[in-house]
Amino acid sequence: MSYTQSEIWLIIGLMAIGTFAIRFSFLGLIGTRRIPSLIERMLRFTPVAVLPGMIAPLVLWPTDAINGVTMLHIAAAIITFSTAYATKKVTWGIAIGIALFFGPNLVELL
Repeated sequence: MSYTQSEIWLIIGLMAIGTFAIRFSFLGLIGTRRIPSLIERMLRFTPVAVLPGMIAPLVLWPTDAINGVTMLHIAAAIITFSTAYATKKVTWGIAIGIALFFGPNLVELL
């Protein structure tokens, strides 16, 4: 599918307006009121839900791996999850996962 330059800018503009409208509807219109406690409790779980949603496809369907899922992907994911679960700190899990996944390649980078 091919778009002209004006159509691309129109799409970008409409998406910008839509994004602003979605955010303004939550922050601008409700910003002065107190959020109900039920919604506040649910929003606390947003990072916990989003992070696995971003990571799982990268582990299970890697786009850069020649042979698909490797044992390195699985091992790094399991150890990362275990570390985050044991320490109750997501940042420790992320740090360990990065070290395990990119550790073997650090020698080449240096």
